[in-house]
Formats: sequence, C-alpha cells, structure tokens
Amino acid sequence: MADDDTPITRDDLAQSIRSARGDLDAQVESTAARIMPLAIGGGLLLLIIAYLIGRRVGTTKSTVVEIRRI
Repeated sequence: MADDDTPITRDDLAQSIRSARGDLDAQVESTAARIMPLAIGGGLLLLIIAYLIGRRVGTTKSTVVEIRRI
C-alpha cells in the first residue's frame, strides 16, 4: 500500500482494477459454463409451452363455416 506522502498514480489504479477484474472474470466464466445449458433448456421449454398453448387457443377460437346444399 502507498504511504500518505506518495500520490496515487494512474498506473496504480489500473493495476488494482486489473487484479480485481481478473478474479471476477474467472468466476463469471466458470458460472456461465454451468448456467448456459440450463438457460437454453429453459428457453426451449418455454418455447414448447407457448407453442402448445397457442395451438390449443387457435383450435378453440377458430370459426367453423358450414355449407349446406339447398
């Protein structure tokens, strides 16, 4: 750590930010590798559910036209 007499330079700040960000980037990459398959699976599940609900609603609200011969 710097003494009270020496000013903090731009290089000191950049070095401390790089060291903190390096640790954080490693954690984000390891977490993203575990969460990505779950997110993809969840998205596919929502897509399938939306398709099935839309298909059901489409059959209940569709108009049936009956043509009779006179």
